[in-house]
Parts: sequence; C-alpha cells; structure tokens
Amino acid sequence: MPYYLYKICSSDGIGLVKNLELKDEFQKFKDAKRKARAFRAESEPNTAIKYRVIFAESQLSAEEQLLEKRAKPVLMEYER
Repeated sequence: MPYYLYKICSSDGIGLVKNLELKDEFQKFKDAKRKARAFRAESEPNTAIKYRVIFAESQLSAEEQLLEKRAKPVLMEYER
C-alpha cells in the first residue's frame, strides 16, 4: 500500500470544510516524510495549511480517512 501526501486547507478558518490536494504518492514512508517536511519548511508560519502523510489502500480511502470527523480524547483529571 502506498503513502499519500496531502495539502489540507481550511477555507472557512474553522476547520469544518477541508480542501484536500494530493501532492504526491510514495512507496516508502521515509521519502514521504522527507517531502512533507520540505513542504512544511517552505510554507509560511501561522497559516491554516497543513501537510499530512497517510497510509491507505487507495487515494479514495486516504481522502475518506482525512475527512473523517474524530472525537477528541477525554482527559482524566490526573492526565492534566
């Protein structure tokens, strides 16, 4: 299974709607990680643009995982 590198933009600033742009596909995680770090270094600080590497069976599966709404973990009192 390949690794996909995505550029994720939030058009509304809140994060409700994500725009995904496939930047590249890699067979090795090391290559994908190196390219993601290069993109992050080139981008301006404090922007709503994120770069994510995801491992998935297909491009469609990767996009579904990235768009999935995940619940925040519940922190117990002793974990704070």
